[in-house]
Amino acid sequence: MKYTLLLSTCLLLSACVTKPTEHADIVISNATIVDVKTGELNKEQSLAIRDGVIIERSSHSLKNNYIVEQHIDANDQFIMPGLWDMHVHFGGGKELIAENKQLLPLYIAYGITTVRDAAADLSESVLSWREQVNNNQLVGPTIYTSGPKLEGKDSIWPGDLEVETVEEMNAAIDSLDEMNVDFIKITDSALTPALYLKAVKEVKKRGYQISGHIPFSLSVTDVSNAGLDAIEHMTYLLKAAAINEPEISKKVASGELSYRSALPIITENIDKKTALSKYAVLANNNTAVVPTLIGGQVIAYIDEDNHQNDEFLNYLGEGLKATYQWRVDRANKDTPEQIKQRKERFIKTAQLLVLAQQAGVSIIAGTDAGFLNSYIYPGISLHQELAIFSDYGLTPLQTLQSATLAGPKFLGKSEQFGELSKGKTADIIFLSDNPLIDVRNTQKLTGVVSHNRYYDQADLAQLKAQAKQLANN
Repeated sequence: MKYTLLLSTCLLLSACVTKPTEHADIVISNATIVDVKTGELNKEQSLAIRDGVIIERSSHSLKNNYIVEQHIDANDQFIMPGLWDMHVHFGGGKELIAENKQLLPLYIAYGITTVRDAAADLSESVLSWREQVNNNQLVGPTIYTSGPKLEGKDSIWPGDLEVETVEEMNAAIDSLDEMNVDFIKITDSALTPALYLKAVKEVKKRGYQISGHIPFSLSVTDVSNAGLDAIEHMTYLLKAAAINEPEISKKVASGELSYRSALPIITENIDKKTALSKYAVLANNNTAVVPTLIGGQVIAYIDEDNHQNDEFLNYLGEGLKATYQWRVDRANKDTPEQIKQRKERFIKTAQLLVLAQQAGVSIIAGTDAGFLNSYIYPGISLHQELAIFSDYGLTPLQTLQSATLAGPKFLGKSEQFGELSKGKTADIIFLSDNPLIDVRNTQKLTGVVSHNRYYDQADLAQLKAQAKQLANN
């Protein structure tokens, strides 16, 4: 009996010291996980990651359960899914390809692990970067892209697929098929309203998600009913909230009003009941909005802050900075009355965000960062956008959801992203303070996991330093 007990004890001890055989690239311990779906905090959590995917989550340490390449003691920091900027641009001509490419690591440096390229004139390069990032050949966020967008003849935007007939429209969509784009974007600077609606319906018939601007001669709800999945820019929801929107649309169609001359009239005729009614139609159609409020704020107040002392300018090449000037020059020509109007318009537009949320419209965080759009900086601008959301009435949780859940939902990627659990992509940001108390705490970034690599604070600082060095060269 004594020998039997001794043998049993030895077997138990042997089992206790059995070495793990399963491999993990990264194990995170002692983390407080922010559940962006429920707003719950889960303390003392551990994650095991292999090949960029979470393979186990536990309330117990996983350090000794795997052969671990890298162990990270989160030391009670807050961790949550990486942030998505669902409206960025890469462009400015072939001579600016290098300057655009240099922006990619900056997104990671600010905790932006995914971006959605909403069209410009460097689609070939962007498609190449998309694959390089996915294959760990390039440091940067996961990229989803529309490729070149659909427009009419003589579009004001560079790189568009300009169409004038149904045949040309179908040929353009065929070319996007060949590019293997992730969604399709359509805008209205030169596209006729009739062809615009036909394009929306054709794109939906082919199974793509579609986003875009909306012709001011069409009602926002009519375009939503036609199948538009996401409205780019909150200005269109401002128009929808005007009690006289039908009249404004007719006057734009007849040429009596232009986009710019219609805006002050719209701003003066905002009606809460009208807004809620129109937004309910959008919600029922699953038409989301990407507000991009940071750009409106920058231009509205550029007379008070010309941004010439912004630290982020040191990260940009001279070519990209030069593309900012056209909007600045246009704003500087505004009269005192127009300056007053643009500030009022920004405030009223931002105030509608809560009504859209209340009506059930999906709000997707995006910035318009990139070339042309003055002082909307890649990376940091998403945090600024989220701060605006919070300042104008969204709760911290609602704001975080706009940057973690709404983007994957739009692109049909919710099974892969938006939660730190087994089977999900391990895009993770580390924060020193709780973002559910103050959404500005997303700026208190201490680490990032992206594409199976962990970047600590020193690594993130190095990404910024490299960007500054490249820009200065």
